Amino acid sequence: MNQSRSDAIEGIIRDSIAVKERLLHEQTEAIRSAGAVLAQCANLNRLIMLCGNGGSAADSQHIAAELVVRLRSDVNRRAIKALALTTDSSVLTAGGNDYGFDRVFSRQIEAFGDSGDVLIAISTSGTSKNVVLAVEEARNRGVRTIGLLGGTGGVLKELCDHAVVVPSLVTARIQECHIMIGHIWCEMIEEGITELRNY
Repeated sequence: MNQSRSDAIEGIIRDSIAVKERLLHEQTEAIRSAGAVLAQCANLNRLIMLCGNGGSAADSQHIAAELVVRLRSDVNRRAIKALALTTDSSVLTAGGNDYGFDRVFSRQIEAFGDSGDVLIAISTSGTSKNVVLAVEEARNRGVRTIGLLGGTGGVLKELCDHAVVVPSLVTARIQECHIMIGHIWCEMIEEGITELRNY
């Protein structure tokens, strides 16, 4: 590997570390507060829903899988109700065809969301239209909302009940922090389950 490529790799890693350092100093309390809401939701056996586009859709599925199955191999606990609204291709394509792509998540929240549930709305810009409409529908149904955002936080920063905004304008750096925050929340949720069950 030539030196210029090595320098570029080092620069990316250092930039990622710098963003995480800023996240540590600016957003720790926001992460903790949102995690407490999620832990309470799981402890009451309510539903945690997640949505986002592209890489954020993948993060939605990743976090949901950690909750339904488990995060840590040494922690045995009951399954946690979690649903990524990004996975059902028939629902997504029917919704997109019949109501438009902007409503593919809000329609599912209309179907599944209820008071006491929580929606994690993931958007690196904080402005994704279908995520904004999902949050609006969630609020109408008494579903608490958590924005996992980036940049300035966009419209979702003010629209969500809780918001964690990664302090970067670079999508890749924001997404790297998002999955780390998701893992933090999963660990908080696991610790918040009052009864660990051995299988």
